[in-house]
Amino acid sequence: MAKSKDAKVAVQTKTTWKNALKRDWQLYLLLLFPLAMVFIFNYAAYPGMRLVFMDYKPAKGYAGSEWVGWATFAKVFKDADFVRALKSSIVFNLLDLIVGFPMPIILALMLNELRYQKFKKVTQTILYLPHFLSWVIIGSVAYTMFRPETGLVNIAMMNAGIIEKGIPFLTEKYHWAVTYLLVGVWQGMGWGTIIYLAAITGISGELYEAAMIDGANRWKRMWHITLPGIKSTVVTLLIMNLGRVMGSNLERLREFGNTQVRDFQYQLAIYIYDKGLQNGRYSMSTAVNLFQSVVGLVLVLLADKVAKKLGEDGLL
Repeated sequence: MAKSKDAKVAVQTKTTWKNALKRDWQLYLLLLFPLAMVFIFNYAAYPGMRLVFMDYKPAKGYAGSEWVGWATFAKVFKDADFVRALKSSIVFNLLDLIVGFPMPIILALMLNELRYQKFKKVTQTILYLPHFLSWVIIGSVAYTMFRPETGLVNIAMMNAGIIEKGIPFLTEKYHWAVTYLLVGVWQGMGWGTIIYLAAITGISGELYEAAMIDGANRWKRMWHITLPGIKSTVVTLLIMNLGRVMGSNLERLREFGNTQVRDFQYQLAIYIYDKGLQNGRYSMSTAVNLFQSVVGLVLVLLADKVAKKLGEDGLL
């Protein structure tokens, strides 16, 4: 009898959609706007992707444009400019990953070891503030800092006797590549640090106490407790970053680009804008975007599979 009464009570108290909606209707209302934005700008756009198989003309629309099948993809893949942009994108995105991915981890480990909380909070704020700046502002600051003759960095180095003449940070392609990568790391490392610090807070303090009793110093505690504790977060973010290897940021490239570094600056985002959107070749630009998305998805799935074979949870 007692079991049957408990079962009845459980059935009566079971949460239904009506009860949940009545209780939390304000929260569901707040969710409507972001969900609508996702559906409108993501899923609602999928039917329009059929223009990659057309010689799409805006004046004629979908009904009047000629169906060309895979001809658009064949045209893109045979284009020498596409091959050049693809190579530059892969090289710079891999360098971004190699140089930029470890930095938030290192910063999070360092910040976690700080004992003066006020200094820690100020440092965190300073580090993640650049994430909220647009590339227009960052580009303007970079040009002010790195001009060959009048830039603050070159003037300081010449006054200190380190160099005799200004370094062309933004006008010579190899110096530009280093500057481009380091500024990108500076802009994004603070935001990644927040994610890793949040993961570190989930590690039990008892592990650190036990390690201290056993005589482990800070370095050993960091290496044997903190890093293994955030390993799943590192793997998840690495998989997500691998999906962006084919992408590129048009705003970032435009703000740092000039004719003297065109070989390195010319990446897929520039190619899509110049060849596709500026010249009205919407089928071509959509085909390149679709190619980027498919390759990114394949890379994410492969990385996830490898992570699972190595004993990690993976992303999916």
